[in-house]
Amino acid sequence: MALPPKFKAFHLAFTGSSASGSTAEPEPEPLHTVEVYLDYVCPYSAKMFSVLHSQLFPRIRPSPLSHKVQFIFRPQIQPWHPSSTLVHEAAVAVSRLAPAKFWDFAAALFARQKEYFDIPVVNETRNQTYRRLAKLAGESVGLDEEVVYGLLEIPEQAAAEGGDLNVGNGVTDDVKVLVKMARLVGVHVTPTVIFDGVEAREISSSWTADQWVEWLSGKAGV
Repeated sequence: MALPPKFKAFHLAFTGSSASGSTAEPEPEPLHTVEVYLDYVCPYSAKMFSVLHSQLFPRIRPSPLSHKVQFIFRPQIQPWHPSSTLVHEAAVAVSRLAPAKFWDFAAALFARQKEYFDIPVVNETRNQTYRRLAKLAGESVGLDEEVVYGLLEIPEQAAAEGGDLNVGNGVTDDVKVLVKMARLVGVHVTPTVIFDGVEAREISSSWTADQWVEWLSGKAGV
């Protein structure tokens, strides 16, 4: 599935474009696409992301696989955990403000995910949770906490008497698009991996970087 340009932060390729416009240059070989559907409050998603981000990606960059594969992070909100929506909103806010910092902020969210599980947030207001998430964005990737919070905050009252009470926040429209995209492919379980448009059910959250490299090499013919 295509990725709208406004979500470019979710895309990770390991080589830049070398096109010069010369018709004499061969067309670059199309990349295989690995889409990973992950939820920030899912322990299994955290396990998979940790291997991808800290072990697999550093191995791919200097290897032949860097010219063969690309990754897309697909946010997958799991609504039976109400805070799932909130942490994904924070990630969307960061992706909008600083696309280059999205993956590092995702790593911070996964590393601190227990702070946003059901019990730790049960007595917080929604805006209190947003405030903690904005603070995490400031601490982990250096963004202005107030700017991040400004995209997340829900007004405490309508703009005018009798006005709309269901206003959402600054990233609500983006979240609607992301949810719609996931529904179109029927993804439910997290993590789910889709390779070139087909679900790769053999991939497990317990896979090591070695298993990933072996599998990707076979698929990409490396």
